Amino acid sequence: MWSLGKPALFTALEPAQRVLIAGAGGGFDVYCGLPLAFALTAAGKQVHLANLSFTYLDLLDLEDWVSAGLARITPEAKGASNYFPERTLARWLGDGQHLAPVVYAFQRMGVKPLRAAYRRLVELLDVDAVVLVDGGTDILMRGDEAGLGTPEEDMASLVAVAGIELPVRLVVSAGFGIDAFHGVCHAHVLENIAALDRAGAYLGAVSIPWQSPEGAAYLDAVEHAAQHTPGNQSIVNGQIASAIRGDFGDKHFTTRTGGSELFINPLMAMYFSFELMGVYRHLHYRNTLEQTETRLQVGLAIEGFRQTVDTRPRRALPH
Repeated sequence: MWSLGKPALFTALEPAQRVLIAGAGGGFDVYCGLPLAFALTAAGKQVHLANLSFTYLDLLDLEDWVSAGLARITPEAKGASNYFPERTLARWLGDGQHLAPVVYAFQRMGVKPLRAAYRRLVELLDVDAVVLVDGGTDILMRGDEAGLGTPEEDMASLVAVAGIELPVRLVVSAGFGIDAFHGVCHAHVLENIAALDRAGAYLGAVSIPWQSPEGAAYLDAVEHAAQHTPGNQSIVNGQIASAIRGDFGDKHFTTRTGGSELFINPLMAMYFSFELMGVYRHLHYRNTLEQTETRLQVGLAIEGFRQTVDTRPRRALPH
């Protein structure tokens, strides 16, 4: 039973004992799940981390591979020196944090092989809950919006996990507003959230306070990643971290955002959470993704759907 005194996100996760928190959209998305991971760990739950990886994983040793498309990344894993978010996070975790210094990495692929890799990891870790975390709001796009952002990885992850039976499957979005850079209309985001609420799939929003141990640990992890990933700092997590610290307006965490005007604000420092199957059912082109094998096929399926639909007109937020 939900109540105002206890966020529905944590109520939904209360029965779970072993939780997999996975970055849905790749890159540094797994970092967005760290505050939740630390809160659940403090509540006595066993938490594992995973991410859809943008890194060239073929440099890994053979023993690092769990199965096709799924690797176990530790602080010693081989790979690129300038961009390897999963290994960077594993190294930060190995420096006295409260989670094991392991981050599982999925290769970029279509729904069928990604679902098989997720199923293998779920069985290996014996988890009873999966939380897909998106840095931004792409995963909430249902297909008829004026802009979808960069949906390929998010939707492959969403559809893949939707095909795996588990007691708890959730979607968490952090960084509201960040995807404006990729053409997302946030009036449509709010319209989608309202529709998910009517369908009973919206679990509300909670802020990530910098005064909390979870917020402080997240800020430290993001700063560590920035220092150890020169030239490739996370734009998404940089803005979320700025918002958590109370920054506002055109504040830049990295030179990568130079030349653009940012709008850092408190909404970026909030988790918007949902029942995963509700988000899945609102995805108009979900069935066309089921048989995809590669990321290219996912992109072509989305593009093909977009050619058949009238998109909602773009509108500005009125306030």
